[in-house]
Amino acid sequence: MWGSLQKTALGATDAGAAQPVNGDEDERLVPGTGPTEVPFEIGEVHVTKIYVHPIKSCRGTSVKEVRYDPEGLENDRKWCIIDAQKRTILTARGFANMVLITPQLEPDPSSAYGGQLVVSFPEGSGCESFAVPIEPTPDMLRSWELVEDAVMHGVYHVDGYVCQSLSAPYNTPSTVLSTFLGRDVHLMIKGPTPRTVPPALDYPDLQDTAKLQDGYPLLVASDESLVAFRHVVKDVAQQGEAAGVRGFDQKRWSEGTVEMERFRPNIVFGGAGVPFAEDYWRRIVINSPEQTDSEQAELKITLISKCARCLLPNVDTVTGIRDAAVPYKLLMTFRTGKDPRDFSKPCFGVNGIIDGHGVVRVGDVVTVKEWAGPEGV
Repeated sequence: MWGSLQKTALGATDAGAAQPVNGDEDERLVPGTGPTEVPFEIGEVHVTKIYVHPIKSCRGTSVKEVRYDPEGLENDRKWCIIDAQKRTILTARGFANMVLITPQLEPDPSSAYGGQLVVSFPEGSGCESFAVPIEPTPDMLRSWELVEDAVMHGVYHVDGYVCQSLSAPYNTPSTVLSTFLGRDVHLMIKGPTPRTVPPALDYPDLQDTAKLQDGYPLLVASDESLVAFRHVVKDVAQQGEAAGVRGFDQKRWSEGTVEMERFRPNIVFGGAGVPFAEDYWRRIVINSPEQTDSEQAELKITLISKCARCLLPNVDTVTGIRDAAVPYKLLMTFRTGKDPRDFSKPCFGVNGIIDGHGVVRVGDVVTVKEWAGPEGV
């Protein structure tokens, strides 16, 4: 059905399924003992985009550079919106218009609280913007409500503080957000208690921690993977009803395109020349020719699992409207069977954990230090 996509440099029978490197096709290589030779050739890879999403499930920001630590990119998923009564963390899976909330970081090193996060809303929404501190001072936190039992995805329990505005607007952040979302909510900043990431198939004893990311501190993807998916969208648009994808808006997708922002990655790579090559990278380093003596020379990332997708990327980041088919149903046609934990879920992007502290920049060089086995990470 999508022959052009299947004819990739992987020489595989589907997009993203590499040929086995050594031995039995079903053998999973033990992490840390992977092959030194590459299973397929790739071009020179660079960082092409960096995204920070300050408030979980709200609009992200494209940046040229950002600091990082083992819990992810600085200020990424540091805030969230919680139900005022149930203390559950809300996401755009259930509240699609969350993607229309725009958080903008305005750092100020001279400020006692590191600058401000300005939160704004669509024109005509009737909601006024407000600002909260990026790094609340101890005095601020003592006056804020402590939340000890916020629940994310019904699994993780996290702590935090209910944010208050830097200025004194007529309405508090809680009031403004409650008006916009139509239910009683609070804006919460992550508290000091570490949240351990879930185990991965090859790393069952992970002790790494994260902020408010769904699972792991980092999500990466590639331009080539997005281009491959766009080809699928156009192919289905050309076929129309014959493609058999229910709910597919042929007119819209004949003219429109899927943007990377829908998949909400942190770091995007380009240059490999092979779609879904990142599925097969185990350990990578990112070197910045612009680093200073005070910065770590390279960002070391261990890629530990493919990112199994839900319906959140179906939400249009511009309109807040959920599409009936794109991207989820189309990913289902060629990107299932990739995640050993759930073969029924389609995958796009790869989860990672970070070693060390430093700065990553657009244009930095990416080197694959270790490849995973024939099934990828």
